[in-house]
Amino acid sequence: MEVSRSEQKRRIRQLEKLVMELVTMPGPVLDRLPAPQEIIELLREAGAMKGGARKRQIKYITKRLRKEPVDELYGFVSSRRGAALEETRALHELEYLRDALLGEALEQQKLHRHRDADWEEEWPSRVAAEIGERFPAIDTRALTRLAWLYTRSRQKKYGREIFRLLRAAREQERFAAEGR
Repeated sequence: MEVSRSEQKRRIRQLEKLVMELVTMPGPVLDRLPAPQEIIELLREAGAMKGGARKRQIKYITKRLRKEPVDELYGFVSSRRGAALEETRALHELEYLRDALLGEALEQQKLHRHRDADWEEEWPSRVAAEIGERFPAIDTRALTRLAWLYTRSRQKKYGREIFRLLRAAREQERFAAEGR
């Protein structure tokens, strides 16, 4: 699944918020950070800076972290500050999946309209298949049907229903991981 420029920018803003959070942490906490020592030193330096210099340093650290896996950093911050940051990131991921599915459905509708062909409710969706791989318990047929209904009527309730299904699948996955 190709990531749109808007989604890339959203992810970079989320990463920048993470870096701002890390910069405010005290030195002993930074020592336990699951990151390369070079990044930890950059965070310490940024913590001592003020104004524009600090902002530039935060942007620089964000740029460096784009090439690194940051899931451990999100986990570290969420364990220190609660799960709010992790929850926000997860909801943004679900929004991205919903938007990707609806975007694909709109493209399919446009393609079929251009060919003067009938477009069926149960169309083969690449994005729905990827969502099915990510969340095995989700009903991909329901997702494609809801996306099809959305393209036919443009009613937002179908997009909300897709998001609800995605969130429920994520919750089910989380509960299974916790052993409930």
